[in-house]
Amino acid sequence: MIRRAFKGQRLAALFLLGFLLFNYPLLDLFSGPTRLLGIPVLYAYVFVVWALLIGLMALVVEKRSN
Repeated sequence: MIRRAFKGQRLAALFLLGFLLFNYPLLDLFSGPTRLLGIPVLYAYVFVVWALLIGLMALVVEKRSN
């Protein structure tokens, strides 16, 4: 039962992290005309953060209790 509560807390923390990372002030930092390997930096930032959050959620959900 305690493990399930920790899982819920971790998922809530990941939601808040995603909310902060996709919020206006951080997105504005990457919204310039700069390109990274031909891709606008804003698009690269959004994709990397999105993939990172999915990976972290997968780790939290799939972690097995011993």
